[in-house]
Amino acid sequence: MKTILAFIIGDPLADGAVPSTGVSARLTVFVAAAMAFLAVFALALSLTAGRLADSWADDLAQSATLRLPADLDQTNAALRAAVNVLQTTTGVASARVLEADEQRALLAPWFGPDVPVESLPLPQLIEILPDDTGYDVAGLRARLQAEVPGAVLDDHGAWREPLLAAAQRLRLLGWSVLALIGAVMAAMITLAAHAALAANAQIIRVLRLVGARDGYIARAFVRRFTLRAGLGAAVGAGLALLVLQAMPAADVVSGTGTHFGFVGLDWIWLLAIPVLSAIVAFLATRVAASRRLKEQT
Repeated sequence: MKTILAFIIGDPLADGAVPSTGVSARLTVFVAAAMAFLAVFALALSLTAGRLADSWADDLAQSATLRLPADLDQTNAALRAAVNVLQTTTGVASARVLEADEQRALLAPWFGPDVPVESLPLPQLIEILPDDTGYDVAGLRARLQAEVPGAVLDDHGAWREPLLAAAQRLRLLGWSVLALIGAVMAAMITLAAHAALAANAQIIRVLRLVGARDGYIARAFVRRFTLRAGLGAAVGAGLALLVLQAMPAADVVSGTGTHFGFVGLDWIWLLAIPVLSAIVAFLATRVAASRRLKEQT
């Protein structure tokens, strides 16, 4: 703790070698603020994609649908046989026949709210909910094929897997963008540090003449650029937070219940962005200062 406090306070004599204003100072603060602003949204994208993947996995894994043939002459018999099979299947908690109003609601997005469900040859749908242990999908399909010809069991796997893959790719994209932002920030701060060291070559020579070591001079540059980056990142993260709060409180995908942004403990990541930015600046400036001072020897 004392080391961190001493680093923040710094040495006034060594700080004189580092310009408090100028292009390098403005560039460091601006780059840190811009990168932190973008990092907040990349992080929000990644975390939201993770929550979305979990939500889709849970919702689609908790139910299955049995579709019966639309032959009106056989619907009642097939329905009774299907319900009997489901009620006697180990792992099935409940089997509920969808009512006409529910089927109308499912078709409304495509055909409108006034679709005449009763007059259409629609297949009968049965919602299947598993218990905690679950049921054998292959075994249930075999029983249905034998006792209810034409019945189709949909465990939502065809929907779940592509959706989960898409969500995982979004999450990976978010983390990849974060890594790229960190790399760009390190490169820009390195350039700014090199420029500041080159512009203050005369002051550095004077400090060396009075006995200052390169490590002492480098620490001054590292400290100043680290604090600038941390301050700029805090400002950028704060602006991004204001933009996020101003956005409409809407779901990423209608009906998923997943809000874009930070939820619960996710806010810790937002607080970590200025700290991580300062660490990136510390490492980039330290390497740049050591290399540049060796070249000026």
